[in-house]
Order: sequence, then structure tokens, then C-alpha cells
Amino acid sequence: MALAVEHDKRRKKILERALTVFMEDGFEDATFQKIADRSGITRTILYLYFKNKREIFTYSIKQLLLTVEEKIDKICSNSSLSFVEKITKVLLSIFKLFEQNRQLLSVVLDYLLHVTKGDFNPEERVRRRTVKLRHILSSMIIDGVKSGELKKTNIKATNNYLYGFVEAAFFQLTVLKRKDLSELEVAAIFAVKQLSS
Repeated sequence: MALAVEHDKRRKKILERALTVFMEDGFEDATFQKIADRSGITRTILYLYFKNKREIFTYSIKQLLLTVEEKIDKICSNSSLSFVEKITKVLLSIFKLFEQNRQLLSVVLDYLLHVTKGDFNPEERVRRRTVKLRHILSSMIIDGVKSGELKKTNIKATNNYLYGFVEAAFFQLTVLKRKDLSELEVAAIFAVKQLSS
């Protein structure tokens, strides 16, 4: 049992250190050796935990997304909030997390551009990583419509509409290099209010 705990602890440490390497060097320039060095282990030991840097990067992003999902779950389970408030808070919390992790988002963009050079479909990779968020948005929309708080709507179209704000936030911070998302926050708040009946 203690061995498994140590293994998990080391794996988590590697992921944290690898994320720093990715943020400092970008996806393409980060190497297995740099990650091993930053983690205080040899490349051989690193191979016991991960098969390549793409796998390390994927697990690092999964860890970040788990944090996002935990925050979103707390908002969704807060029964004192209306559905308009919940959806708004979910979007604004994602925006805030994006602003706090701007450098990491740049690495994600670097990674997505890297995979487009191969036979990989970046849209599929992004969709796989964001399926839970899309599901949460759909659930809130459905429950809001059932309660009568939200207008009857096309759930899929409304989900895509709201998720578009998440994509816009990513684009504005990574490509346009905006200092903050205050304008997008105002637009998102307005858009969500339009859903109420």
C-alpha cells in the first residue's frame, strides 16, 4: 500500500514539474530530459511513469480540468442560486481560471498547433477534454427549462452558444493577448440573462 502511495505521489510531482517545463519552454521545446531533470529523476525512471511527453502533457491538463470541474460542481450544487446565476457563475469562474492560467493556455495553443502538423484532429482532442463541461452546461439548461426559469430552447444550440464564450475566452487570451476578459464577461452576463423566461 505504501508503495502505491509513493508511486502516486511521485507521479503527481512529475506532472506538476512537467507543467512548469511546458509553460517555460512551450510544448515543442519541452523535452523528456528537461522534465526528468526538473523532477529530480532520470529519464529511465520517467519512462516508468509515462511513455512520452504528450502523455505527460495530457495528464497535466487532466489535473487542471479536474480542478475546474470541482469548482463547477460546487456552483451547480448550490441550491440557493437560480439557473441564470449558476450558468453565469460557471462561465465567469472559467474566465477567471483562464486569466490565472494564461501561460498554460498558451502552451495548450502551442500543443494544438503542434498536433495539427500530424494526423491528429485537434477538434476531437478538445471535445474529449471538454465533454464534462458541455454536459454540465446542457444539464443546467435542461433543468432551467424544466423549472420554467429559462425559455424553451434548442438545448444543443444553446449549449454551443454558451460554450462559444469559453472558446472566445481562450482565443482572446492566447491569440489576441488581451489583458483581461472584462468585455467578454459583460457579453456573457447579458447573453445568459436573455435565456431567462
